[in-house]
Amino acid sequence: MAQFLLELFSEEIPARMQAGAARDLDRLARAALTEAALEFAELRSFAGPRRLTLVVDGLPLAQADRAEERKGPRVGAPDAAIDGFLRSTGLTRDQLSERDGAWFAVIAQAGRPTAAILGEIIDAIVRKFPWPKSMTWGAGSLRWVRPLHRILALFDGQIVPIDIDGIVAGDMSEGHRVMGSRRPFAVRDFDAYRAALTENFVVLDADERKGRILAGGRALCSAKGLELVEDGGLTDEVAGMAEWPVPILGDMDAGFLTLPPEVIRTSMRVHQRYFAVREAGGALAPHFVAIANLETPDGGALIAAGNGRVLSARLNDACFFWDEDRKTTLESRLEALKGVTFHAKLGAMHARATRLEALARALAPHVGADPNLAALAGRLAKADLASGMVGEFPELQGVMGGYYARAEGLDPAVATAIAEHYKPQGPMDNLPTDPVAVAVALADKLDTIVGFFSIGEKPTGSRDPYALRRAALGVIRIVLDKRRDVSLQELVGLAAEAHSAMGMLPEVMDFFRDRLQVMLRDQGGRHDLVSAVMASGYDRPVFVVDRLAALTRFLGSEDGVNLLAAYKRATNILEAEAKKGLLPAGSASDLAGAPREEMALLGAFRAASPNVYAAMAGKDYEAAMGALAGLRRPVDAFFDEVLINSPDPRERDNRLRLLIEVRDAMNTVADFALILG
Repeated sequence: MAQFLLELFSEEIPARMQAGAARDLDRLARAALTEAALEFAELRSFAGPRRLTLVVDGLPLAQADRAEERKGPRVGAPDAAIDGFLRSTGLTRDQLSERDGAWFAVIAQAGRPTAAILGEIIDAIVRKFPWPKSMTWGAGSLRWVRPLHRILALFDGQIVPIDIDGIVAGDMSEGHRVMGSRRPFAVRDFDAYRAALTENFVVLDADERKGRILAGGRALCSAKGLELVEDGGLTDEVAGMAEWPVPILGDMDAGFLTLPPEVIRTSMRVHQRYFAVREAGGALAPHFVAIANLETPDGGALIAAGNGRVLSARLNDACFFWDEDRKTTLESRLEALKGVTFHAKLGAMHARATRLEALARALAPHVGADPNLAALAGRLAKADLASGMVGEFPELQGVMGGYYARAEGLDPAVATAIAEHYKPQGPMDNLPTDPVAVAVALADKLDTIVGFFSIGEKPTGSRDPYALRRAALGVIRIVLDKRRDVSLQELVGLAAEAHSAMGMLPEVMDFFRDRLQVMLRDQGGRHDLVSAVMASGYDRPVFVVDRLAALTRFLGSEDGVNLLAAYKRATNILEAEAKKGLLPAGSASDLAGAPREEMALLGAFRAASPNVYAAMAGKDYEAAMGALAGLRRPVDAFFDEVLINSPDPRERDNRLRLLIEVRDAMNTVADFALILG
């Protein structure tokens, strides 16, 4: 068994593309090796600022010999047809075999050398690599994310023959652009390759680079009694920008701490890729951690000073905007929103603010909010889009509106609602909790979803440019938070009225159903149980979650398992009888001379069904399941001892009516037909 090592060395790969590129290289290589019938023990891929690396262990030196059987013309077919088949297989007529009235050819294929196959695989992968954006350079036609300089390709220590647009594979790599050796170095296997990179100040593994960033940043801060403000997204990004990450602690003017902390952190994170630093008590400290891509004799002091000057320039601008923006009220900024387009087909932000005002007022009673405060917050929610600070830092929209609302003395609930109305912006983001903030957050998301549906801009497949799926999940999470008993249809209907798009209501509700179903499955709900519960209604998500939990527990009990089996048996009988004709209508009755098992089930059902329906009406799903559990033994005895398909039509119809009633009572809880046995 042998090892294959590949390195694709290029100019800097954008950090945001590296993780996806490593996954794509892994996926494409696995698929190609499998198609070529080349088994392997382990496959790993790596991505960094200037290289993609693949290592495959446990490959055979050659493919195994194979035999392919190919079916040819029928026996007795014209000679021309048989001769054509022989030419395509390279065989003679006496090498064919006859079976089931047709000629068959067995074509032996000797296994090819693995090195030759790898060359073809890598050529195809490189030429068709799915970069989000790519380029050509020079006179060549090859497309790559940035100019590709070198290909290292070794199989069993030998160079794999690859020539892609004049880039010939070799055994050479190179290290850090500044700190590494000035000359490329040769390697023979992955261990030597990784060791040589480390000696030349390149950390190959992205996770190791992230670990160095966090450990180094924490150590620098801890030495001064400070704490690093950790940021997973920023860590991923800077790990994709530095082959040899070196954290450096820098200083900034403490006077900037009068700015809102979000402004400071955004300026650091978005514009400079710095980590914020805080005091042990949690307040921001006048420091930052930058990630350099090299070690310096002065320990990074010069780099830190330069970074501090750049940050100061940014924060000076922020101070100017902060002071100027507070001279103007949010209300006075609304007029400027007439010149800010929300969407070409949905009008300006001013019209959206008017809709949010009305929608937040209408939603307020549903979430226990003050309608007047909700309306005011809805009207002003987008006003900070016309501010200088948000113009400079778009990431702070909403947040700055909250600060400006507090500065001008608006009700705290209004300020909080403006600041939080974009929440949640992702599955891990916090939710708005104040009722006024909840009303405005719901209004913002519902207006967005219904608005874009009304102009035909709906998510398709993996394409969702307006993040409508995220908005729908946000609505569902808000509704589920604090167990808010609200109707999705009522909420969506209010937004649809604002857009004069009531005709879109069924389609939007289907969209919410799909989002709720996906969310419940992602949270660990069994696919069939989620489908069964939602088939019985999904308008009030709080109760969908409750029913799913109760059903899951019920089917984990012996009574639940056995009752499900009985339900399946009953529905099979009813479906078979329905195919013969109409099922009998009405309720089952006491027939003279009926078997005691039939009477026992009828009595048990009459006792249990009011409890089932009452428990469902009271949203007590555990009680409903408990009432159904009482049917388990009578149902078992009924099936064991009673002939359903009696020759007496009156008996048959009565027993079918009884099964229908039991089935329908169970289906009030969930559609048991969708549950797998």
